[in-house]
Parts: sequence; C-alpha cells; structure tokens
Amino acid sequence: MAIERRREGRPLPEENGSVPGAAAAPPGPPPGAGLGVGAEIQAVPPPPSSSSAACSPLLLDYDGSVLPFLGGLGGGYQRTLVLLTWVPALFIGFSKFSDSFLLDQPDFWCRQADGQQGDWNGSLVPPGHANRSSIFPPATALPGPGNASECDCHEWHYRIRAGLVQNVVSKWDLVCDSAWKVHIAKFSLLVGLIFGHLITGCIADWVGRRPVLLFSVIFILVFGLTVALSVNVTMFSTLRFFEGFCLAGIVLSLYALRIELCPPGHRFMITMVASFIEMAGQFLMPGLAALCRDWQVLQAVIICPFLLMLLYWVIFPESLRWLMATQQFEASKELIFQLTRKNRMNTESDIKGVVPELEKEIARRPKKVCIVKVVGTRNLWKNIVVLCVNSTAMGNDGVIGKYSQLPDSGMSDSVKDKFSTAFSIVGMFSSHAVGSLSVFFCAEITPTVIRGGGLGLVLASAGFGRLTAPIMELHNQKGYFLHHVIFACCTLICIICILLLPETPGEEHKPAGTKSKEHWLWSVLLISEGSTAGSPSPGK
Repeated sequence: MAIERRREGRPLPEENGSVPGAAAAPPGPPPGAGLGVGAEIQAVPPPPSSSSAACSPLLLDYDGSVLPFLGGLGGGYQRTLVLLTWVPALFIGFSKFSDSFLLDQPDFWCRQADGQQGDWNGSLVPPGHANRSSIFPPATALPGPGNASECDCHEWHYRIRAGLVQNVVSKWDLVCDSAWKVHIAKFSLLVGLIFGHLITGCIADWVGRRPVLLFSVIFILVFGLTVALSVNVTMFSTLRFFEGFCLAGIVLSLYALRIELCPPGHRFMITMVASFIEMAGQFLMPGLAALCRDWQVLQAVIICPFLLMLLYWVIFPESLRWLMATQQFEASKELIFQLTRKNRMNTESDIKGVVPELEKEIARRPKKVCIVKVVGTRNLWKNIVVLCVNSTAMGNDGVIGKYSQLPDSGMSDSVKDKFSTAFSIVGMFSSHAVGSLSVFFCAEITPTVIRGGGLGLVLASAGFGRLTAPIMELHNQKGYFLHHVIFACCTLICIICILLLPETPGEEHKPAGTKSKEHWLWSVLLISEGSTAGSPSPGK
C-alpha cells in the first residue's frame, strides 16, 4: 500500500479519517466517501458541494493542520495528558501480575488428628518447622488420582513462597482433588481480558475513548474490591472474569488515547515509556505482597489506586483526533478552544484556517464505522490478521522457561541450568518485544475510526496465546507438542507474513540507514525463533 503510493508519487493518505481500501475511487466520490469502507482516498478530494459531499481535506489532515495549530506535543496541556496516561500503567502492571501471587501453588503438608505431621508434598523441607514434634517425610511427587490416601487430610499446612502468609489456594485448600480450581481461576482473568478487549474496542470506536475509560474504572473498583470479599473460589473466579473485562477497557482506552495525542514521530517513545512503567509494576509486586501478607489486603491495595482515575472524567478530554475522524465537528470546535485556552495560545495563529473550516462543516452528521466493515478492505484486513497471528504466537512468553529438563547431551546439571536460564530470558524478551511491536504496529496502520476495534483484535489474540500457560499446567506441563511444534510453526509463519505488512506512516521521512518497524519485527522474530528452538525440552 504505502510502497505503491510512494512509487506513483502520491502522498500517503491521512490515517485518521478513513478506512483505506483496495480499489481506487471514481472521479466523483459518492456521498460519505471520506469515511466509506472499500474506497481509496483521493490525494486532493473535490470541494464539498453539499452537506453530504466529501469532508474538507484540511480537517482530515489532523497531523498537518490541526495538531500544529494546537502546538503539537510541545503544548503544556498535551504533555500533562500524556503523563496522565503513563501513571495508571503502574496499577495495570499490578493487576496483570496478581495471579502469580494470589494463586501461587504453595508447598503443603498434612497435620494428622493426633498432632503428628503427615506426608509433605513439596521439593524442599520448609524452613522454620524443624523444631516441630516430628520430621516431615519428603515426597517425590504431588498426589494424583492414584494417591487418594495422601489426600485424605483434615487439616493442611502451607508454606507460600510468594511473600504472602495466606493466598487463595491456602484459604480454600485448593490442593489434591481441588487443584483444578486454581487453573480455572487463572483462566477467568485471561478470558475476561480477551472478551474485554474485543467488546470495549468496538464500544470505544462508537461512543468514544473517554466514556469507556470512565465506566471501566468504575466497574473495576466495584468488581476488584468485591473479589477481596469472596466467600468461595467460585465467587472469586466469577468476579475475576469481570475484573479482567474492566481492566481490558482501561488498557485499550489508555493506549488509544496515548496514540491519538501524539504525532506519529513521538508515538513509539511514548508507548515504550508506558510499557516500562507497567513492567516496573510487575517488579514491585513481590515487595508489595511481602508488605500486605494476606491475599485480601493485597487485592484491595492493587485496586484502590484506580480511585485516582475517577478524576480523569474532569481532567481528561475526549480524543480530538477521534472527534475529527468521526466528523463530530461541533464537539471538536469546543475542544479546540478549550485546548488553546489551556495552552494559552492565540487563535489568530490559525494561519491555515482550521476554525473557519470547522464552522462550515458543523452541520455535517457524525459518521462512525464498526470494525466488522474492515472485512471489505482487503489490504487492511490482511495486515490485521498478520498482526493477530504474531500476537497469538508470541503471547505464550509465560510458557518459555517453565521447563528445565534438557535432553541428554553430556553436559553437567549446572551447565544445563545456565543454558536453560539464558535461552529462557532471550526467548521471553523476544516474545514480549514482538507482541508489543505488533500492538503498536496495529495502532499505527489502523485508521482512527476503527483503531479501538483493531487494537482489541490484536490484544485479544495475545490473550489467547497467554492461555496456553494455565492449559499446560492443567495437564501437568505435558505440552511438548504444543510448545515445540505448534508455536514453532506459528513463529515461522509470522516471519513469512511480516513481508506482507506495509510501512507505517512517517517511515519514509526517517534518515537513511534507520531501521523501519518491519525490520525490527523481522529481526526480533528471528531471535525469538532461535531461542525457542534451542530452549530446553519439557519432560514428557
């Protein structure tokens, strides 16, 4: 797409107002051609002859006319808004990583009715218990269906390794025959995230990013705090589904707002900062768990910071780029005046005449597009499918590194462990990088009118990839075929499919010798394929 336009000497279409298609538009565009599906955007559309004619090209050129008028990213108010999209990334990191602490499988042993210690199921003798009345006989395997006698216990004792004194597993004795409920609880958050990305993405394209953000914050407070009051694991799993659904709405709306605040040249840096802040939240979780000690307190501490985001309804405006793309020009005019006041700018600096053009187009009816209509655009649909495949294949970075058993190669155990750790780190880093790049790539190539739906598809695909981790745990980590055959084939398909992706807007203006995002995706995927191919094989 972009390459063909450049060869023909035509400028790239403005990504913010239309869904590009495969066929060229006729010389006289039909009503609504500016936002129609399956129609090519003209370089210079004819002036509108009526209220149903094509929109003014000046208003569709958001990055070339509207954003410079508002001061670009240099405006103080715009920088404040970008900072406000970064702060919740820390809370998002807490919530996404909470399963590793709330549902961590502890070491456990049984205290028999006479006060003596029974069988202990774990790999190490728990410290701090040596002065008990008896010594724990170590067990070599967890109890299974054939070891029913080992699960015949009236009182379990636990040693949790995730910094907590009590978590969900120890609260409701989710061991032995009840261990499968832990994996269902892990599924619930991921499935909630998947459905949340798909549904809230479409809603964000229809009603706006700001309402989705506000309602997601309100309901994550309701469901998240209620999770801490769960009376059984069924209630916990159900509420975690809705918590994941609302968390997806916050993630998606913030990502879209962050992208739409910035010109294309600054988007990558701003999204990377948000990713690093989210990663910092994951690194801080062990210390937070050690301070809270109890899983209910930890859950409340994770959710309560979202109370600060209720102020965003007053502080954060709707995305001006989305308002302009959907031709809501009356609301756009009010927001432009608000932004100029916040930045203390003079409206007389409007040398291109954005405000007068808005006045002419105010009577135009809003036009909104659903992501379903993208099926009629061959190139855009193809690109989104490629990115979804990339995200699904690379979403399994919680799976790499779960296995430490190498095939018999004559190396010592210490050398095997070092190779296992090294390959796992490289594989997880590469998988995470490709997943993040796929989401960012989708946000750049997808027009503003359907950006929420496109992001929802790619983020949901990454969630499907992450579902493989609890699935393999449910099957006692017997996932050799899934991990080493299915995902290896998907990675090879991803490498081939990257050739089908276009260059994102603005890449042709980079200095010579600078790598494009296609080259970065290609390079990282090759690293990921090499690391996963050499990663340790799981025990069968």
